[in-house]
This record gives sequence, C-alpha cells and structure tokens, in this order.
Amino acid sequence: MCPLHIQGCELIHGVFRTVGSKLFWTYNLEGKKKISKQIIEAIDEGKRVITFKEFEGDLVDKYDNWKATLHIEQKGEIDLVCWTMEYERPNENAPELINLLDFIIGMTKAIDDHHVKRN
Repeated sequence: MCPLHIQGCELIHGVFRTVGSKLFWTYNLEGKKKISKQIIEAIDEGKRVITFKEFEGDLVDKYDNWKATLHIEQKGEIDLVCWTMEYERPNENAPELINLLDFIIGMTKAIDDHHVKRN
C-alpha cells in the first residue's frame, strides 16, 4: 500500500486491531531504515480513533513518551484523516519531529492514492 514508507508490520503479541496488541514496524525515514515497536493503547470504533504508543525503537531512543493517534472523520462521502503526535523532547536542543510529520503526511497520501486506484 505504501512500500516507500512502510516496509513491514508484524504482530508480536495479541490480536490485530485490539487494545494491548503489540506491533513491530520497519519503515524508511529520510533514506534510513528505522524500527518501532508499538502497543495499541486505545481504540474507539464509534469515533474511528486508534492510538499507538511506541515502547521500543528509534523514536523512544531519543524522545520520551511518543504516541500517535489516528482519527478518521467522515464529512458526507469524504473521509478526513487527522494524525496527532505527542512526545516529550529530552531537552531544548532536541529538534521537533517535523521530518516524521512529513513522513506521516506522505504515507497518508500514498494510502489514499492506493484506495482511489482500487475504486
């Protein structure tokens, strides 16, 4: 669906799409292979929201308490995607994660393009 961004997603504990499940992601950020082990922290199917929290990987090696929430809101026949990233910088010299935000935007566009081509 978006192989330039995500190279793999493996279930390492639990059942896909359930709270408490753990996933192992491999992805490419700025030409470098990265890893992320995440737990699904919350799911609200009615509100179309899922929250992932990284417990091991390249992000939490440098930033504390990284999590991402995906919310899909429907406006008529259009789905609007909203990502929220939360993290703590270890100090003022640590850069904001603008490169990761760009990555998430690119990945979301690639997924949208994939679905548009299918329909």
